[in-house]
Amino acid sequence: MQNQIIWLHGDCLSPESPALQRHPEASAIWVWDDALIDEWQLSLKRIVFIYECLLELPVVIRRGDVAAEVLAFAQECSANKIVTAESPSPRFQDICREIKRSIPVEVLPLEPFVRYDGDIDLKRFSRYWRVAKKYVF
Repeated sequence: MQNQIIWLHGDCLSPESPALQRHPEASAIWVWDDALIDEWQLSLKRIVFIYECLLELPVVIRRGDVAAEVLAFAQECSANKIVTAESPSPRFQDICREIKRSIPVEVLPLEPFVRYDGDIDLKRFSRYWRVAKKYVF
């Protein structure tokens, strides 16, 4: 029998996440990634916004090495699979590879907000939105 946990990350921070929708009974985890916060220089405003979003979700919040924390949570929940939603982030791919060494990971597709094949700067919403808004409306 499959006993899965859900790994929520910045690209699926929604109650409509396909992982939460498919497995509403599963325990979920979010891990604050200090390295990513430093690398992207996330502002306190952005961190507070993410935290407020997390408060509306059925999720355990941790901080540290993402792969290690997700694996520890899976072990605590006696899970034999991790379910998450896809992300274009290269860091996401690296974390998935690391987790897959220990436990299977199911990556569910996201319905794209914008259908666009070019490059978009994902570091700042305003830069993203400048390109995306042309394809949304």
